[in-house]
Amino acid sequence: MLNSLAQELNNTLQDSVAYPLLSDFGKRIFFPKGIIAQSAEAKEFGRTANATIGMTVENGEPVILPSVHESAPSFKPRELVAYAPTAGLPALRAIWKEKLCIKNPLLKNKHTSLPVIVPGLTAGISYAADLFLGKGQPLLAANPSWDNYALIVETRRESELHQFNMFKDGGFDLQSFDEAIAKEAEASPDKTVRVLLNFPQNPSGYSPTHTEAQAICSILKKHADAGTKLLVISDDAYFGLNYEQDIEPQSLFAYLADMSENILALKIDGPTKEDFAWGYRCGFITFGCKGMTDAHYEALIKKLMGIIRSSVSCSSTPAQAMILRAFEDPALEHQKSHFRKLLERRYRLVKDFVNTHPSAALKPLPFNSGYFMSLRLTSIDAEQLRTHLLKNYGIGTIAIDAKTLRIAFSSLDEDKINAVYSAIYESAEKMSK
Repeated sequence: MLNSLAQELNNTLQDSVAYPLLSDFGKRIFFPKGIIAQSAEAKEFGRTANATIGMTVENGEPVILPSVHESAPSFKPRELVAYAPTAGLPALRAIWKEKLCIKNPLLKNKHTSLPVIVPGLTAGISYAADLFLGKGQPLLAANPSWDNYALIVETRRESELHQFNMFKDGGFDLQSFDEAIAKEAEASPDKTVRVLLNFPQNPSGYSPTHTEAQAICSILKKHADAGTKLLVISDDAYFGLNYEQDIEPQSLFAYLADMSENILALKIDGPTKEDFAWGYRCGFITFGCKGMTDAHYEALIKKLMGIIRSSVSCSSTPAQAMILRAFEDPALEHQKSHFRKLLERRYRLVKDFVNTHPSAALKPLPFNSGYFMSLRLTSIDAEQLRTHLLKNYGIGTIAIDAKTLRIAFSSLDEDKINAVYSAIYESAEKMSK
């Protein structure tokens, strides 16, 4: 029997596009009025004493071992060892939303949810799948795509990963994207389609041009106007790492957040790649949809909080505190620009190499941003090439599929790029003969 709290959230969402897009689990999940909710009330109103949370407290502050505190002496115990709220530190959620509007000016006057903090972008994608992907329901993504999508969608959720062809004539394959959405809508009994777009893309390292981004949004709006209910997830893990002038500078979420009452947009992002803080495992999920009210957003957030509560309880407090501290540092953007320039220099060296070394054995997929680029092999197996490079040259690469080899130029020092790519190209050409 459906829990009354879940039913209450479902009733709130009933008149929005979110409800038909929810998975069975998404309809069942809720945020319980248990320990966490009661503790939140006690924190606000329990002025005499708060005997709700399982922490050791002395004089109103969590106790902390000196050996722990010595490693980060400028942080207060509450910033290092206390539990964070289920949805994350309020100050960090607020400042991330402010930053979203700065980085995406189109969001400035649009009504979106407050971001929810999750333990990494992978968790964000997994939680979104929990919420919106039921058994056997398809998620549409590009081909090639990050291998973890299949693990989350097919193995974990028992759903289906359907793919459209990403590239045509050196750019984004708009026709394949359009036809794939039409096919999914036609096959769906309730005319719902779930799409995941990842830019800069992993593994190809490609972001759409401004013209392509406009066309992608037009395709989505066309299908929404025809009655298709769309969930569009923007996996923006590498947001902002663009190396060419014609790349669309804003997230597609900025366009989609109020495009149609039939488009529920999700932005999954975080400081992991943007702010060079990979091991902090801190991500954000933000909802946006034309016509959605605060009550709609709060219902979705409560369901998301239920997923967080039932899996990890809350995200890491010290990671959130350290990120918040960094965001308050006026030198942050200058520091980030140094590393962005470093990545762009590596990108330019890789681009120069592949442009001056034509090969019948492999072709670079279009790339213009992010951490990666990929090579499409014409006659040899990617796993065989990967193994050969590792055993004979000590070079590590990733075989995405049988014909796609991914190279993370982000982790290659500039003085190694020519040698690494020379070994890859020479090996591919020898093995293809």
